[in-house]
Formats: sequence, C-alpha cells, structure tokens
Amino acid sequence: MPGADGVEKLEDAIVRSAEQVAGQIKAAKEAISTVIFGQERVIENTLVTILSGGHALLIGVPGLAKTKLVETLGITLGLDAKRIQFTPDLMPSDILGAEVLDESNSGKRSFRFISGPVFAQLLMADEINRASPRTQSALLQAMQEQHITVAGARHDLPKPFHVLATQNPLEQEGTYPLPEAQLDRFLMEIDVDYPDRDAERRILFETTGADETLAKASMNAEILITAQRLVRRLPVGDSVVEAILSLVRAARPNPDGESEKLIAWGPGPRASQSLMLAVRARALLDGRLAPSIDDVLDLAEPVLKHRMALTFSARAEGRTIPDVIRQLKTRIG
Repeated sequence: MPGADGVEKLEDAIVRSAEQVAGQIKAAKEAISTVIFGQERVIENTLVTILSGGHALLIGVPGLAKTKLVETLGITLGLDAKRIQFTPDLMPSDILGAEVLDESNSGKRSFRFISGPVFAQLLMADEINRASPRTQSALLQAMQEQHITVAGARHDLPKPFHVLATQNPLEQEGTYPLPEAQLDRFLMEIDVDYPDRDAERRILFETTGADETLAKASMNAEILITAQRLVRRLPVGDSVVEAILSLVRAARPNPDGESEKLIAWGPGPRASQSLMLAVRARALLDGRLAPSIDDVLDLAEPVLKHRMALTFSARAEGRTIPDVIRQLKTRIG
C-alpha cells in the first residue's frame, strides 16, 4: 500500500492529467459542434460513450445527421472510421472478412485472411436492424471481446474499438429487432431528435452555401486511450455509488414494490457498470474531477431504457419506459 505521500502524489498526477485531457476533450467537442448543429445532447452522450470505452445505439428518423456525426467524430478524434450499410442480404463475412485461397508462383496453395470493415477504430453500423440475426450476431463477439474468430483463427481488432449503430424508428416492416443480449452490449441508447428552429436556420445557411465547414482533427487515438484510462481512475463518492445502485436495482421487477406491476424485466449488473463509467466520463467532459448525483440522474435514461421492458398491463395503461425511469429518478433526486 502506498503511504500518505504516495497517495498525494498519485492524486496530484490524476488532477494534472485530468486537467490536460479535459482541455483536449473540450476542444474536440467544440470542433464537432462547428459541423453538427442543434444536437448538443447527442454529441455529449456520444462522447461520454466513447470516453467510457463503450458502444452507442443512435435512434432517429432519416436526415438528422447521424451518419455525419459519426464521420465528424472519426476526423475530430483522429480515429480510423468505416461505415457498413446493413441490408437483409448482408453476410457475416461482409463485416468480419474472409479467408481466400492463394496460389504462389511455385504452385503452393495457402489461405490468406482478408480483413473486413470491422477492423476500424470507429465503426458505423447503419440501420443495424435491417440485417438478419446471424449477421447482427457477427458484431456481438467483436463488441464484447474486441476480437473476432474466422476459421478458428483469432484476429484482434484495433484499439480503441467503438461501434456506433443507427436505427430508424420508422419503416419497421422487414426489419429484425435487436435481441436483448445485443442491446445490452450498447452502453447507451441515444435519441436523435429534430433540431430547434434556430439550429435548423443555421443548418440551412451553413450547409447550402458555397463553403461548407469541414471537421478538423483535435485529438488522436493515443490521447483518447489515455482519457479512457483516466476515466477509470476518477474517484466516485459513496453517495453517487449508492444512487447508481438504488436506481438500477429499482428498475428491476421487485415483488415488494410497485415496479413488479410495471417492469417485466430490468437491467443487470452491466447497466450499473455502464452508468458508473458514464458518470465519470461526463465529469471529465465537463472538466470536473468527480461525478455528482446530477450526472447519475441525467444519464439514467440513455443507459437504462434499452435494458428494460414493461409489463403488458403497464403498456395497456399507456406507460412508457422513459416515464417509468423518470418516476424512479424522483426517489433518488
């Protein structure tokens, strides 16, 4: 165990590192905001997800700059970004890659692995619910284990590795809803709403003129990995930990409480882990050295809502998951 002097030096190092990294993250956030307008909350939650080392599911109708956001993030954070358009005929090998048979000049034959688009630091899975369950599951191992297996051989993915998947809430005919096991792999589900009038006016002028603002790099993969390590070292107060535990546990069916009538199934321990990382990342994004209960309350909905389902009676009464989460938050706040 380090002595008192050692603890103080460690704390000083964390503070210095946090101040430096927070400045770089703030610059990245501002750089993204010069290209994407009217989506401050979406930008913040996406950056929180990436700083936490996780993956995000972006839900929104077409034309709200979801693809543009991922493209801009790749440039601003200095990451190698790739995009896959999911379609019903997409095969797992179209994502992961495949082995091909090569023949040398001497006639010797051997298999060579050709990597697929999953070998990226930032992967956009566009309209992920359009592909078959078999293809969707090809991303499962990659998202959770940071490597894939093809023909029995393991292939490690680049670091960092993040999946930002999009889903269109309209046109559900012919789609394959993501299974609960895959939904749980996403740290956050982020709703992308319509911009307000002022933001849409700015979009009109900025994007239809002769000169369009282009994204600029303000970070790189090494700085991002340092920031992700730092997020895990930020201290979390007992009151914040208790708030996370109380909120996540209240979101599960409880025979002794009202939630039994409302909630069919709720979030597991991975939700608590996700919320713990997310509140630290949000604190760092804001230039703070420790998260607060307000961070827990603000991030509760995007972290929990895709990890819960309501009972038939609750749905029949017109209740929604965001309503239930708001009700649970009143007990904490």
